[in-house]
Amino acid sequence: MKWTYIGIGGAVAILLLGGAYIAISHTGASSPADVLHDANTIAQGAADFKELSARFEKLAKDKGALYAYDVLRHAQLPPGTDVHLLGHTIGDVLYQQTGVAGIADCTQEFRNACSHTIVIGALQDFGEAALPKIHDACLKAPGGSGAYTMCYHGLGHGVFAYFEYDLPKTIAFCKKTGTADHHDEEYVQCVGGAIMELMGGGGHDHDAWLVSRDKYLSKTDPLAPCSTSVIPSESKGFCYTYITPHLFEFAGGNLGNPQPADFKASFGYCDTISKSTPDQRRSCFAGIGKEFPLLAVARDTRALSAASDANLSQMRTWCTLAPHSEAYNDCTNSIVDSLFWGGENNAHVSIKYCALASGADAKECFQYLTGIAHYYLKDPQAHEAFCSAMPAPFAASCRTSS
Repeated sequence: MKWTYIGIGGAVAILLLGGAYIAISHTGASSPADVLHDANTIAQGAADFKELSARFEKLAKDKGALYAYDVLRHAQLPPGTDVHLLGHTIGDVLYQQTGVAGIADCTQEFRNACSHTIVIGALQDFGEAALPKIHDACLKAPGGSGAYTMCYHGLGHGVFAYFEYDLPKTIAFCKKTGTADHHDEEYVQCVGGAIMELMGGGGHDHDAWLVSRDKYLSKTDPLAPCSTSVIPSESKGFCYTYITPHLFEFAGGNLGNPQPADFKASFGYCDTISKSTPDQRRSCFAGIGKEFPLLAVARDTRALSAASDANLSQMRTWCTLAPHSEAYNDCTNSIVDSLFWGGENNAHVSIKYCALASGADAKECFQYLTGIAHYYLKDPQAHEAFCSAMPAPFAASCRTSS
């Protein structure tokens, strides 16, 4: 069976966290055999995503959210199932069971769905008074150096819903999260999460969400609201990063299965952004590329670490639909970001992606990968291990990068 895709939640941030498969130890008397049994049967006979989500919610309530995450890790699911959104369903129950402290039990799996829901739950319970709790929770978010700011991306989803899908109110709240220590990245990540919620959310109040889409999206400008004054200049880059699903939709694509023609048209929309704002152009082109890894593996975040050569080649082939080298490079670099995922994903997959390229493409790919590895892998042993896994000519430059 194959279901119609609901939402775009699985295709998320181009930099930062998630993807490592770290075992979650569940509590209670259930055995690994119980986990595998539930994993093999939970989707059987489910009519659609809504029913499957309800099953995971019940499992989390009956046997504990951490047990449900164990099942999700191994579950046999229909192609196209949004595993990230299922992670949110379980995370909602975890917050009910543990409160903010539950973030300590979250991992980077399922594109950080667990930590996203913890901070969203705190906001819904405490409102603006939750900001100190959220700050503390995000500092404890498990993962590498990107975990803290990515936590605020998840918050943005909840802020937008909390303010009944009102963008100005959401942006005003997000501004309060910014700190000088992180150059206000909490703020722009929060706005990015809100834009992603606008593109494919609505779980809090679907009717209100539909009204907001009519209000903020345009039938004549594919780049709205990012191109409008609703989004402050400092947040436009993250807005363009997450507007991609709407670009596919504007091109006439089916979000459940967008086609190359939709990708090509979307690159064209990004190309209309003024060259006087290169960062915004880059974010828009990169935003398209960020979608390709999950599209290539049928949106199953669990499959990224084991992506095949064919999957990886398909990602790069889609980038060739870009109108020029600037857009192509932004697209392919974004794929590297997504595969590397802040150093949390299986190291071999980003290296394999670059190794499949040739000539100038391979050189550009490894140079970019070297840069982000240096940024995220602060532990010298982890950095050395990663560099050592690269092909010899690039391993040496990786070791000496600064």
